[in-house]
Amino acid sequence: MKLFYKCFLISSIVVFLFESCSHGSKQSAPGSPEHVKMDTSILVYDSKNADKRIDAVMQELHRTRGFNGNVLVAKKGKIIYENAIGWADYLHRDSLKLNSQFELASISKTMTSTAILMLMERGKLKLNQDVKDFFPNFPYDGITIRLLLTHRSGMMNYVYFVDDIWRKEHRDQRKGITNMDVMNLIAQYKPRPFNKPDVRFLYNNSNFMVLGAIVEKVSGMPYAQFMKQNVFDPAMMKHTAVYSKAVYNKIPVDVVGHDRGQWKYSVAQNFLDGPVGDKGIYSTVGDLYLFDHALRSGVLLKQATMDSAYVPRNPLLHGHFSYGYGWRLFEAPGQQVIYHTGWWHGFRHIYLRDLKNDVTIVLLSNLANGSLLKLDDLFKAAGMPIVRKSAYNGAGDTNEDQ
Repeated sequence: MKLFYKCFLISSIVVFLFESCSHGSKQSAPGSPEHVKMDTSILVYDSKNADKRIDAVMQELHRTRGFNGNVLVAKKGKIIYENAIGWADYLHRDSLKLNSQFELASISKTMTSTAILMLMERGKLKLNQDVKDFFPNFPYDGITIRLLLTHRSGMMNYVYFVDDIWRKEHRDQRKGITNMDVMNLIAQYKPRPFNKPDVRFLYNNSNFMVLGAIVEKVSGMPYAQFMKQNVFDPAMMKHTAVYSKAVYNKIPVDVVGHDRGQWKYSVAQNFLDGPVGDKGIYSTVGDLYLFDHALRSGVLLKQATMDSAYVPRNPLLHGHFSYGYGWRLFEAPGQQVIYHTGWWHGFRHIYLRDLKNDVTIVLLSNLANGSLLKLDDLFKAAGMPIVRKSAYNGAGDTNEDQ
């Protein structure tokens, strides 16, 4: 009897330990905070090990094309090149630093789409919901969240509409306006849309300004607060923030945008730097690499959700280029590059994520010239497809004459 009891006790302990180990080894669902711990060691970089070919390309781009900005190139989970080239503020001769924060312009759209898809995963909204579900006085019918994400709403561009009102009515151009201010202006003036919803792709900032307003309405908190708590902090993006002129008299960053490709045209923020979602996020090349890593690792969204964001939602241009949910897309047989560009108030950028070849390229510039149109040699040096629309003909083949 004693022997039986001992055997039973030992068996029970073994079963208990086995079950405990089994429960402990279960992984949380992708997109949950417990699923993946962010590894900030990917930011480790020694300039002594800089990729010499990429360095030569960037120095040439700076010398001959006037590139001024910060650059990061990573491959297979490792930074192979990182540099700060030129001035943060030419007037005061301040040099750029690797942690210099740039106004991301339209690269902000990639993070707004992440926020919207998060809210969808949490059951707070559906992509086929109408904007009127959130803002009953919205003057247009049939515009859904999905159409906003894919730039198929047909809306006018609020930037020009609001700017026209401010100039005609001689309003204060220094004080920033909020997303709700713009939503109320749209409800009041009912500006004529460009076309009916879902007719064609028409890229403009109104789509993501409205999405920014929806994030605030659904979450019950300011866009800046939601993004910090749900995107920036989980992704360990310590140098990223939302800055709006509706909140700050002076945006608290040192990098100044310079327009028209000339240093004398430094840009001062105005009332149009108030709305966020379409723009308004400030970040660094390193933090954008962390954002890329967080998306790939399932820290922010489930893989199925990310896959849906990378599906072309518009006809392919030149056989290669389209737009998904807040991301521009390059498609080719066996190749896909997820990317976005940005251009606003003297800032011009491109942010590329080659998922197949595991290459990430971040170029943030505060001198809006044509230097980012001359990146073929950089793409070749990094080992990724050429992402430039004019490099391809209508059939999608590379035009060797370009």
